[in-house]
Amino acid sequence: MAKVDVDLVKMVMTRTGLDVRTVAQIIEEINLELKAQEDEDEKPPPVKKQFVMMVSDPEGKLEGLDLVGWVLQIPEEDSVYVAEERLFRCAYEHNLSKKGRRMPVKTIAEVCEHVPARIAKEQKIWIKNKEPVYMLRTSNKVPMETKEGDF
Repeated sequence: MAKVDVDLVKMVMTRTGLDVRTVAQIIEEINLELKAQEDEDEKPPPVKKQFVMMVSDPEGKLEGLDLVGWVLQIPEEDSVYVAEERLFRCAYEHNLSKKGRRMPVKTIAEVCEHVPARIAKEQKIWIKNKEPVYMLRTSNKVPMETKEGDF
């Protein structure tokens, strides 16, 4: 829908010979509708989000451990075991660059935080978060309701 200036509408209506009171009433209605639309258009502020990794642990082997890690992506047809090697190659490539010679990366955390996405993309790995995130363990079972209504 085209946006038209209210003053232009007022000028056209007075030019067509409408009564001044009628024009004022119509302009007032238009202003009320514009204000109502502006109120509807206001969006709530976006919710801040964080990454979490959830690991299935049905045997409970990870219970009591606080683990952190990074969320990575690799091509679907590749083995997941190549991810670490690709991060190593990202570190090597970065350390060969001018910036890498000044500030070389020595740990996986530094690779995820400081290596540019361009280098990671060349190695076919995408780092989804620069800072490590907590890994949550789950038993991988959804509790079912019992007859008494308890879980």
